[in-house]
Amino acid sequence: MKTRVFLLFVFAGLVLSGARTFSQDKNFHIYLCLGQSNMEGNAKIQAQDTVNVNPRFKVLSTIDCNNLNRSKGNWYTAVPPLCRCGTGLTPADYFGRTMVENLPTKIKVGVINVAVGGCKIELFDKANYQSYVETSPSWLKNMVKEYDGNPYARLVEMAKIAQKSGVIKGILLHQGESNTNDTLWTKKVKLVYDNLMKDLKLNPKKVPLLAGEVVNADQGGICASMNTIIATLPTVIPNSFVIPSNGCIAAQDHLHFTAEGYRELGRRYAAQMLTVLKKK
Repeated sequence: MKTRVFLLFVFAGLVLSGARTFSQDKNFHIYLCLGQSNMEGNAKIQAQDTVNVNPRFKVLSTIDCNNLNRSKGNWYTAVPPLCRCGTGLTPADYFGRTMVENLPTKIKVGVINVAVGGCKIELFDKANYQSYVETSPSWLKNMVKEYDGNPYARLVEMAKIAQKSGVIKGILLHQGESNTNDTLWTKKVKLVYDNLMKDLKLNPKKVPLLAGEVVNADQGGICASMNTIIATLPTVIPNSFVIPSNGCIAAQDHLHFTAEGYRELGRRYAAQMLTVLKKK
């Protein structure tokens, strides 16, 4: 009798496990987006950015946004803003739009954007972020508070929710301005990437990291020297790709991109990811 009961419990567990696996849609491709202000979105959202957004392109809200009628942990059609409640246009916008335009209609694309303007990559170091935040200016601390003080943990929390309905296919990074000329940047990025792989049980051979260049020298980028360091990322993370920013129009501060610059950069992220998918 005890053996029969035990077998029934085992069978029930297998059924439930199978149900959870079945609920995960392999045709729902999810991308994690992180970084500082250029991933957060600095340019003003224009009318053309808010219309004709394909419903196959989704965003998972990472915070509650009453002004947008969005609740944390829920999926919505990816009408900008895609980061926090009042952020601007981001490369993630036209990354997602370009992806769904070029993938079979059965494929949906979702993005999860956790980014903090002005932050160093150290903010996403899950073991040492607190000491970094403690020494940060109040304006940065206020943004971090929107993620309950831990942006990395929020990204992982939201990613785990997303994994219940889809499959994480890649990671988009745009960060580096606040680490300009930091020769250890690539190793710090690798630490964040490795932690994400471990915490989300992802295979680094199957989940590439796409890292965008900062505003290029051809646009008078004040942090353009960082691109030399960003260029070396594939030597540290084998499954990583650098997204060029040359020709992407810069804002007047030569630190951020214009809306058109973000659109072009987003398309370039997508072009690289589509190339990766074709090779699989």
